[in-house]
Amino acid sequence: METGIDPANKYARAEVERSKHVREILECQSRKKVVVGGPGTGKTLLFREILKGKGNCLTLTFVNALVEDLSLELNGLSEVRTLHSFARSLLSRLTKKDIRIVPKLPEVIKEDAVILLRKEVDFNRLFNERKDESEHIKFYMQRKNYYGDCYGYSDVIFAAVKYLELHRDKVPGYDQVLVDEFQDFNRLEVSLIELLSEESPVLVAGDDDQALYDFKSASTEHIRSRHGDKALGYEPFNLPYCSRCTRVIVQAANDIIESAANKGCLKGRIDKPFVYFDDKEKDRVSDENPTISYDQVWATKIPWAIEKEIGKVARDLRAPFSVLIISPYNIQSRQLTTALKNKGFEKLESTEKRPPKEPTLLDGLKLLVIDGKGSLGWRIVAKCLLEEKAFKSVLEETAHENARSMYELVGNECRNQIKEMLRVLKKLARSEPIDENSVEALKKMDLDPYNIMRDILAEELDLESHRLGDPAVRKIPIKATTIQSSKGLSADYVFITHFDDQYLIENEESLTDREVCNFLVALTRARKKVFLISSTKREPTFLKWIQKETIASSLG
Repeated sequence: METGIDPANKYARAEVERSKHVREILECQSRKKVVVGGPGTGKTLLFREILKGKGNCLTLTFVNALVEDLSLELNGLSEVRTLHSFARSLLSRLTKKDIRIVPKLPEVIKEDAVILLRKEVDFNRLFNERKDESEHIKFYMQRKNYYGDCYGYSDVIFAAVKYLELHRDKVPGYDQVLVDEFQDFNRLEVSLIELLSEESPVLVAGDDDQALYDFKSASTEHIRSRHGDKALGYEPFNLPYCSRCTRVIVQAANDIIESAANKGCLKGRIDKPFVYFDDKEKDRVSDENPTISYDQVWATKIPWAIEKEIGKVARDLRAPFSVLIISPYNIQSRQLTTALKNKGFEKLESTEKRPPKEPTLLDGLKLLVIDGKGSLGWRIVAKCLLEEKAFKSVLEETAHENARSMYELVGNECRNQIKEMLRVLKKLARSEPIDENSVEALKKMDLDPYNIMRDILAEELDLESHRLGDPAVRKIPIKATTIQSSKGLSADYVFITHFDDQYLIENEESLTDREVCNFLVALTRARKKVFLISSTKREPTFLKWIQKETIASSLG
């Protein structure tokens, strides 16, 4: 606490300072603004203030968790959409066609290219980087047209952008367009925002220290150039005050940024303050949690360590709280979820239920439930059921002009197998009993009929006498996720597991910006306390970058 300053005045002064930054943005008359702020610095609060008194407004992001939160926070003030959802809706309205999103369509056409072009092509990268004239994009469009009015996530944005670039008079107008997480936008997504800015005032917000999505050709250059070069037409602003994290977490984040810069990372980053927001309640929480916890336990003991710490918090707090468990990889997150459920935690939600990247038989069957003769559905199931040589022969037939549909090409045997599988799926959907033939059909779909029945029974036989674990923490809401999927999430207590160089960085001597940003995002999800849990004896690199006096063991 600052000496010689009345605490009441300190809090009032902090509120005035934070309000001043917001007021400067609100009073600026520029139609294009870029706002940079670290985690918990009040972007949603700013959005609410900007939207007050306006009518037709649009808020865009691409993180589903943020769409849900923003939809609640901005309810009644703005339409909130992911970029691909907005593009799909816009394209459907402009073309007067019913457009479906099939997320795995690029993977299907990638497989087609291997057979028909004898090349492996990353179509999403071509779309995201605006390689408009690529012959491979022409191939993609030919295949997509054969499969019908369906799109993947990237090509639906590409189609909307190309349409608006040819029909500038069709660019929709809004009283205000807000764009969140702009540091993770790629060239294609930026093209859509720039088109919208021709008819609407636009504010883009983000933080180049939280850039995680370079795998989709995203670049921090888009937010950095708009913040640093006024020739691009954007008025730059900062939001410096973090009201989410405690004092020690804000300090640790600044330690990481400073050390990363000294190591030659984060070159070209926007120089911006990230300051703890003085607040009476936050000061109390900060005083109760003055350190970041760090402990080393064997990997198999991590669930035990988490259980023990949650129990301690429950005894000390004696009030509801939330928990977020962040692991480097999907498999670690899934293993922890299973282990903690076995310990009796009942309100544990995993965000890592991602389907396999490659198209599966069940993916094709789901499409056929909607459209029984659709070529895309039959293409996917044919790949799964036909022998490789037969499948290649069928696929090559589809490359000819005026080719017959996949339904016609796959043959009677394949059609009959699929019809039986669809019959069984529909029976399950109607909760009808299944016979022996149905069991065999489920096995062919890689669906274990015994697991299905077990899950149904487990839900029905929810016996109180069989419950495990401490009843004081059984209902504590817990989310388990990876670092990338933690974007947009926050919780009172955050556990960062497998906090080891072997999982977080590839080479201590050549750290990447993405590795630094990954840790910064994970660290700043916490509202009260962070627990770092290492699974090896070697001291992690990022731990060395945080001031020693702010680190303490919890497990002893």
